[in-house]
Amino acid sequence: MRVVAGEFGGRPLKTLEGKTTRPTTDKVKGAIFNMIGPFFSGGRVLDLYSGSGGLAIEAVSRGMDSAVLVEKNRRAQAIIQENIEMTKCQNQFQLLRMEAKQAMNQLTGQFDLVLLDPPYAKEQIAANIESLENLGLLSEEAMLVCETDKSVELPEVISDFGIWKQKIYGISKVTVYVR
Repeated sequence: MRVVAGEFGGRPLKTLEGKTTRPTTDKVKGAIFNMIGPFFSGGRVLDLYSGSGGLAIEAVSRGMDSAVLVEKNRRAQAIIQENIEMTKCQNQFQLLRMEAKQAMNQLTGQFDLVLLDPPYAKEQIAANIESLENLGLLSEEAMLVCETDKSVELPEVISDFGIWKQKIYGISKVTVYVR
C-alpha cells in the first residue's frame, strides 16, 4: 500500500493486519481519484471509517487542504497516526478516535469530499449521508464517495444527493453521489 499520486505520492502506507479493516487497494484508490477528479484545489475531506487513513491521505496529497479521519478501532488508530506522521504534514490531519455517529455530532464546518466505507454498507451509508446533511456538514458542492462490496445496491437518491458515477473494480464497487 502506498500513496498513489500528489505531494506524498509513492510514500508507503501501513495497514492493519487481519480482517478488521479492508484497506482500499492502490488500484482502486487510483481509480477513485481518477473518477472524481485527479487533483483538487483545496477543501475539507471527511473520512468517516478511516481504517488505515489511506483515502484521506491520498485526498490531501492531491490538493485537499485538510482531512478529518474518524476511526473507533484502537489498533487502526495507531496505524492512522503512523501514516499521518509519514506525511510530515500532521497539521493538515485530525484523527477523531470514536464511532462515526459520535463524531458527526461533534463536527463543525462543512466538508467538500466525504469518504464512506463502513462495515455494514447499505444501511450505514444512507443513514450517514442523511445525518451529515441534516447536521449541515456538507458543502453545496460536496461529493460523497462510497466504497462497498460489488453486490451492495445503494439507493439512487439519498437526501439531496443522487448517483453521479458508479463503477465496479474487482470485488469493490465505488458509488459517487453529488447534489
